[in-house]
Amino acid sequence: PDIGILSPYREQVNQLEALVREDELLAPLLQNGHLTINTIDGFQGQERDVVYISLVRSNNKHEIGFLQDYRRMNVAMTRARMALVVIGDSATIGENKFYQQFMDYCAEHGAYRTAWEYVG
Repeated sequence: PDIGILSPYREQVNQLEALVREDELLAPLLQNGHLTINTIDGFQGQERDVVYISLVRSNNKHEIGFLQDYRRMNVAMTRARMALVVIGDSATIGENKFYQQFMDYCAEHGAYRTAWEYVG
């Protein structure tokens, strides 16, 4: 499957690309176009079989920055043909009504996971 990794922030895209280029298993996917890493804005109009979205924001003030632009999130969340994985700090984004409703929807459909489920 073709995979897309999206972030609202260019610097995270740059960091992810650098890490992927150093990985012997992932680098070929990036080179042959089966893996795309881009900003949400840069991905507009594209689709992939599987899309990962990093929400990036994590802070005690529950500030979500660019994530308040729900049009951007609509673009990001509608780009997956087969599977969508959204990764974020639920404590930070959960204070926002839109994201809380999204997390509730995921939980109701058995699709919500916490990182603590995967730790040791």
